[in-house]
Amino acid sequence: MKRILAAVLACASLCPAYAEEKTEEKIDRIPKIHGVFRGRYEGEWPDYQQRFQVRNARVSLEGAVLPGLTYYFRADISDRGKMKFLDGYANWNFARGFAVRAGQFRVPFGVDAFRGPGSYIFANRAFLVKNMANVRQVGVQLGYTFPKFPLQLQAGVFNSKPIGDHEVWQDAMDFAAKATLRIGNVTVAPSFLTMKPYAARTNHADISVSWKWERWLLEGEYQYMHYCNDMYRDVNGWTAFASYTLPVNFGRFNEWNFHGRFDGMTDFSTGQPDADGHLKTDAPSRRRITVGTSLAFVQKPVRAEILLDYEKFFYNNGVTAPRGSGDKIVAELIVKF
Repeated sequence: MKRILAAVLACASLCPAYAEEKTEEKIDRIPKIHGVFRGRYEGEWPDYQQRFQVRNARVSLEGAVLPGLTYYFRADISDRGKMKFLDGYANWNFARGFAVRAGQFRVPFGVDAFRGPGSYIFANRAFLVKNMANVRQVGVQLGYTFPKFPLQLQAGVFNSKPIGDHEVWQDAMDFAAKATLRIGNVTVAPSFLTMKPYAARTNHADISVSWKWERWLLEGEYQYMHYCNDMYRDVNGWTAFASYTLPVNFGRFNEWNFHGRFDGMTDFSTGQPDADGHLKTDAPSRRRITVGTSLAFVQKPVRAEILLDYEKFFYNNGVTAPRGSGDKIVAELIVKF
């Protein structure tokens, strides 16, 4: 009898430890699917022309393999009528605070660039995102988040050639690094990027400061772009915006947002030389004021929104606005799930 009792007690003492071990290893491996749809109407002056677009029909798939080891795939089924593969990577939090990411993804540079179609505040992105450095590449990134200090560091090395072809051997690589510091309601994020997609290497420096308090979000971001060997004059880009979100009860809508932005950019070149080896101006200097509003139904993970923006452009004397970059009105129906 004593032997039986001793065996039972020994088993009981081991079972909790075994159960705890199994609980720590338990993980949900069922993939999760998300999507964003943006249907758009645009009208542009002075000779009023208009169009409809499926601006984005985006799907993503994410899941976990092991504790701390995750994967993520994302593609645009339609980006203005074209299919694009965007992201495909694995992320491993292999030690406390440390994470390594490998694959194709957005390089750690800038802040406004990391907003996706389901989290845009404005219908169109700021110039420093759309033109200067909106970069996805193939490579590897290492990140560290301090355990007792609100600071995150990220740095990575990437291919310099276009992401559509991973077969190209290359002698030049791209490098990016970013720090994000959060103190109370304020977030400060400096970052640096050097890349060589064509003949000219360009160096980019970026600083962003944002303040979020209750219903308000204020943010400013400045970016400087330098062409090595003085192949083109330096570029300056900036954006500053304010957004206010008001809780409402208008039928299905429970959020009403008001937003305004001032952004601009000096003369810009993509860095691709012409037949004579010179860089041309691909986007002329411009400034823009955007004002708008949106009504949304938000119940996570679902967001359904109707957005209306008006954009007023300003160009230097003698410059004619390129088609698509003139005064316009933009209306969108956005669905995120």
